[in-house]
Amino acid sequence: MNPPRIVPFSATDVAPSHDHPRPDRRVDGNPRRTTWEHYTRQGLSSGIWACEVGSWNIRFADNRDEFFCVIEGWVRLHDEAGGVAEFGAGDAGVIPAGFVGRFEVVEAVRKYFVVVDQPG
Repeated sequence: MNPPRIVPFSATDVAPSHDHPRPDRRVDGNPRRTTWEHYTRQGLSSGIWACEVGSWNIRFADNRDEFFCVIEGWVRLHDEAGGVAEFGAGDAGVIPAGFVGRFEVVEAVRKYFVVVDQPG
């Protein structure tokens, strides 16, 4: 068995996947989203995510949390209570399990992400 090894994103050649928000969740535009998934293991996935300008409604599962750090661009997260959190290059945050709101890409964005799905 091989020992675990470090996974540097810059040295990993990963084919991107592309998608768009579901039509029933779109608020503004139909932004193309691109994901480079660099590492996955037992309920954890991590990589780089990029998206064009636009916004859509999001609903996180009760067992899913996401840590992210914006590399470039600008996003806003709107919660159900009317709160807004803004993130630009160098800013980091967590979208907690059960979060319901709107994800708005103000300037085309690239971010690092780590998503954790807890069993249950």
